[in-house]
Formats: sequence, C-alpha cells, structure tokens
Amino acid sequence: MKQAIIDLGTNTFHLFISEKSDDTYQTLFRESRPAKIGQAGINQGIITEDGITRALGVLTYFRQVLDQYGVSPEQVIAMGTSAIRVARNQQEFTDRVREATGITIRVISGDQEADYIYKGIRAAGALDAETALIMDIGGGSVEFILGNQSRIFWKQSFEIGGQRLRERFMSTDPISSGSIRRLHDYFQEQLLPLANAIHQYQPAVLVGSSGSFDTLVDMWYMHEQGRLPNPEQVTFTLPVTEFYRAYELLITKNHAERMQIPGMIELRVDMIVVAVCLIDYVLKTYNVSQIRTSTYSLKEGVLASLAD
Repeated sequence: MKQAIIDLGTNTFHLFISEKSDDTYQTLFRESRPAKIGQAGINQGIITEDGITRALGVLTYFRQVLDQYGVSPEQVIAMGTSAIRVARNQQEFTDRVREATGITIRVISGDQEADYIYKGIRAAGALDAETALIMDIGGGSVEFILGNQSRIFWKQSFEIGGQRLRERFMSTDPISSGSIRRLHDYFQEQLLPLANAIHQYQPAVLVGSSGSFDTLVDMWYMHEQGRLPNPEQVTFTLPVTEFYRAYELLITKNHAERMQIPGMIELRVDMIVVAVCLIDYVLKTYNVSQIRTSTYSLKEGVLASLAD
C-alpha cells in the first residue's frame, strides 16, 4: 500500500511517498520545493495572492507526481502548519487548493506539530535515555520539545519561525550586530516558558530537526571531506566548534556570498541566518554543549504514527 505525506511549510512544501510491504515502509519519492506562502504576509496573518499562486504551482506538480505513482486521494495526508494555521484566509486557501488539485489540507495545531516532530526524530534514532532539547525551526513556527526516546516531558510551539524573524529583524544583508542583539532580546522575551522547562528538565543535548540543521551538516561535510553526507544516514553529531565556524560565515556574508559556501542551497540561503542566531542563543543561554541532528521530522513522524 502506498502512502503520501505532504508537509505544507511556511517556506517549503515537502512531498514524501512510501510503500508498505510487511511491516516496513520503503521510500519511493521525496522532494522539497519552495512555495514561500509566508512571504510578505506572515506577520499580518495572511497568505498573499502571490503566495497562493506559488502554492498552487508546487501542489499541481505534486499532484502530477502522485498520479505517476498511482497514489489515490485517500492515501494522501497533507498537513498545513504555521502560515496556514494563523492565516485569516485559511479557508479560502484550502478551498482553492482542493479545487485546483484535489488535495485536502488538514491544518494541525502547534501542539500536534510538536508531537509529529518528536515521533520523526525518535524514528531516526536520534534520541537515547538522556533528556534532549529538540528544536525544529520552520518558516512560521519553532517547536521545542524536551524528551528522551521513551517519552515527551514538555513541548511548545512558538510563532517565531525564520520567515517571521527575517521580515522583522533582518533589515540589512549581511545582518547587523544590532539586529542580532534585538533578536536575542526578542528570544529572551518570547521563550520564557522554555527557560522554565529547561530549568526543570536540564537537557544534555540539543537535537535539531531537518531544515537549517541539514544545511549545517552539509556545510560541515563539504568543509571537512569535500563531499555531501550519505543520504542514507539520518542522524549526525555536529561539533559545536563546527557550528560556530558556520555561524561566523553566515552572519558576515551577504546573500550572494552565502550561496558560494559549499553545501549551501537556494532554499535555505536567507532563512539560515536568523536560524543560526536562534541556535546560538539556545546553546549559550541554556548551556548546551552537544548538537545532534536528524534529517527526519514532521513527515516521518506522521508515517511513524500511521505505523503505530
């Protein structure tokens, strides 16, 4: 039986098709495409007409892929996250997508999103018995989860994703030191519930999920080995020194210069700047000295839930 999962992120749409045989799922297809539905509207709580047009373009292509693989509509799960969750024109957006592509979007809460992310990271094997601080930096929201391989202790979704932060704080490129200071002040104010939870559960490691963390791993491999990591490998231990090498590069270069960094992709070249500012804040504020990454996140978490 085939199963397709579409993750409609604020910046990027992801399509993942797998087939179940016995008790295992085999990946048939996966692709991520920029849709940027949060662009120019996310902080106003709206998906602009341009955003809807881009979304329909990507989803029309996904529909063609689904048809090629013979995936029936009832085997497609399409998850709407932050930008769709908060949009005042959510209904219009989901209606237009359904009319144009036959894809029905299920809009999930930040809490459900955090749950799926945890399940995806656990399925990757990125968790063990010690308490981890799990972090998923999306374009619209950032999910923080405290947990280990057996359970979640605490979780919360914060509407402080990369697209929101870029539009609010990144007025120059490269980003200014003043903007970084303002970002840190903003994180301190917004992440108060996280600070309290960290005080209670004392995580030993930061586990970053996909997105910017994947690009940081790609940059590390290109720098050290001159090649990208094996796509079969789904978890990595990223040295903190390597994170800070990348951080210095990313905050001191402009768009064109960042594109020249080996391992960088167009999809992440701008959002990664505010993402690394957030990672830096988390490492320093909460005294975390280890970084693990997982290429699995929401999509794989949805699949793991189906398998359960």
